[in-house]
Amino acid sequence: MSNHKPISLQVIFRDLDVSQALEAKVREKIDKLGQFYPNIESCRVVIEQLHKHQQRGKHFRVLIDLKVPGHELIAEREPDQNPAYTDVYVALRDAFRAMRRQLEDLVHRQQGHTKHHILV
Repeated sequence: MSNHKPISLQVIFRDLDVSQALEAKVREKIDKLGQFYPNIESCRVVIEQLHKHQQRGKHFRVLIDLKVPGHELIAEREPDQNPAYTDVYVALRDAFRAMRRQLEDLVHRQQGHTKHHILV
């Protein structure tokens, strides 16, 4: 049984049909993030099909906007970053990996493991 509170989740599909399977995968991934960092307040995931690469098939862009107390984290995966983003699940996986790294960095900073640079 999980001890973390339910996360307010919004999944937006742009230029592609709503997919129950894709939405379930997003929910699974956000639940895993919630197990790692239980204070997630809300998450908005935008999954967009881009049409500019007609000769190489459809490409997908995934944007994750995550709110935690005192912070807003954004992870994004663009087709130009990886030609495998013709597979929406690969783009989704990589975007959630990037978000996980951001959360890990935040935890380290909050625990004092990372030096803060003071700008003068």
